[in-house]
Amino acid sequence: MNKILSSGIALLAAGVLSTSAAQAETLRLLTWGGYAPENVVELFEKETGHTVEVTKSNNEEMVAKLRATNGGGFDLAQPSQDRIAGAQAEFDIYKPLDLSKIDASQFIPSMLEATKGNTMIDGEVYGVPHVWGTSGLVVNTAMAGQVKDYTDLCDPSVAGKVSYRLKRPTLIGFAFSMGLDPFAAYNDEAAYQDILDKVEAKLIDCKSNVKTYWGGGDEIKNLLRSGEVVAAMAWDTGGWSLNADNADITFVAPTSGALGWIDTFAMPKRGRADEAAYAWINFVMQPEIAAMITTAAGNFTASQGGDAGVDDALKARYQASFPQEAIDNIKWYPTVPANLETLEGAVLDRVNAAK
Repeated sequence: MNKILSSGIALLAAGVLSTSAAQAETLRLLTWGGYAPENVVELFEKETGHTVEVTKSNNEEMVAKLRATNGGGFDLAQPSQDRIAGAQAEFDIYKPLDLSKIDASQFIPSMLEATKGNTMIDGEVYGVPHVWGTSGLVVNTAMAGQVKDYTDLCDPSVAGKVSYRLKRPTLIGFAFSMGLDPFAAYNDEAAYQDILDKVEAKLIDCKSNVKTYWGGGDEIKNLLRSGEVVAAMAWDTGGWSLNADNADITFVAPTSGALGWIDTFAMPKRGRADEAAYAWINFVMQPEIAAMITTAAGNFTASQGGDAGVDDALKARYQASFPQEAIDNIKWYPTVPANLETLEGAVLDRVNAAK
């Protein structure tokens, strides 16, 4: 704790958290459960003089609340990065970030650059990264150690013992594993359909390998625990929780890249406590504070070195799954054009119906 406090004092001295230019403010934070735990809020309030009012929400509710108030009512929001550009273009509910007020050195560079790019409108950045997670492979390494990428789920050596969902991440993951780039084709419907056609053929050919298309997290965990499934496409946190009980089962970042989501920091258009908002961003991205948030939320943050203070067992699982090259290879979801989901749905229906 003394290290955390001394770190905060150092930032105060540097002016990052300084409130000398403005009186203490009340930060109205619209966020997810676990992203603003009480112990972090208490430290922030003590060190900055600002106070924090936390409203827990999700992507759909965040957009609805900000749309209803024309971007008012909150000073900092945490939508996923793929929910910013579209909502801003349609509803004008956010304002650009002043990047000079954010300590970029505290962020994992690849995540910061990806989020800036995916939330940029007319040269202005509307979001920076906070909490992130991925989907990739959960593998029983003793029984299916050869499974390193999504298309390896179709290998004859694991026939009848694999599982994945019939959802869009499966289409995206298989496309990357096949050497295609679906995100680059997002704005070219014909090119995207061509990619989907190739993935559809692969998934139909792969059906004989599939034990079942899983629908819920508990279902796929139980299948992996029982050994009925030895390799699956699933989330990182699920793989790590299984690893706690069985050292052979763990999350594997695919060689073509795990598929990543990022929840961001974005500023509502009519927010009034900008100084407190920037102070909060810089405060929670400190490695020691980031570790506290990971403990509360269960997911890691984009803080550079933020994994260092996490529980040793979870930190070891994370570091084994994500060496630096795997982090840099994550494929971050951009905003999805609405018409593409219709195309994807048709493909998934045909795969499901195929014999």
